[in-house]
Amino acid sequence: MTHPQDFGKDIEKMQAAVGATVKAHWKAFLFEGIVLAVLGFAAMIVPPLASLAVTIFLGWMFLLSGIAGLIVTFWARQMPGFWWSLFSAALAVLAGLVLLARPAQGILTLTIVVGAYFLAEGVTTIMYALEHRRELSERWSWLLVAGLVDILIAFLIISGLPGSAEWAIGLLVGINLLFGGASLIGMALAARKS
Repeated sequence: MTHPQDFGKDIEKMQAAVGATVKAHWKAFLFEGIVLAVLGFAAMIVPPLASLAVTIFLGWMFLLSGIAGLIVTFWARQMPGFWWSLFSAALAVLAGLVLLARPAQGILTLTIVVGAYFLAEGVTTIMYALEHRRELSERWSWLLVAGLVDILIAFLIISGLPGSAEWAIGLLVGINLLFGGASLIGMALAARKS
């Protein structure tokens, strides 16, 4: 039987190993961070192009995953759920073909989905904050603000349709890449100094 202190020691060993790996390869993390930050900045400067690139990328991902799903489904056709698996794979192929054939319309559809996601995420974050305001004491207000910001983003995206389809996905992907790159740069520089 594993004791709780053994589990804690295992976690400490794992953290030390990760830290040593990051320190040993800090230049690789720095390079990746710089590339992500530059791509993020570029996506924020030209969000329509980034939106188009994301849509085409998703189209290829759906198409390839659907083809792979069809192959695996037919290979294992004796397995239970064959028809559901076949339907799911065919749907992925269809979605990929539609996104690749009509990427501009795909951008609009993806923007609607992103707007709905931010709306749902905002509402659930607010409900979570209100539900836990006693347990989280001072921190619940940060969750409340995050939920309100999500709803504001959803409102800006949805109310600006179809025009917001040009910038929303590209801008959001750009922000994500920029912050992801900045965090890798920070991690790499901290590892170099340690």
